[in-house]
Amino acid sequence: MRRKLFAALAVIGIIMVLGSPAFAEDAAADQFKDYGLLAAGLGIALAAFGGAFGQGRTASAALEGIARNPNAADKMFVPMVLGLVLIESLVIYALVVEILILFSK
Repeated sequence: MRRKLFAALAVIGIIMVLGSPAFAEDAAADQFKDYGLLAAGLGIALAAFGGAFGQGRTASAALEGIARNPNAADKMFVPMVLGLVLIESLVIYALVVEILILFSK
């Protein structure tokens, strides 16, 4: 399943990169802008999906560890929250990059 997902993402990325020079003419500037909007939308969607997936896995692992050993809850809380913060910061960074793509032209 993972291989198919990575292969599909790789194909989408290659199409976006290789298709860009074809629309570099002045007459096709609007169409190039449309592809930029598509890339921004797909980029933030993938970032949100990845962030949500990572946060879900983090919370699941932490809760499973706490359920197995309740005495370790204090030791697991700070690293779990730090991990969640780092995951969320990557999603916010992707949002900033997508906003820069949208307003670059």
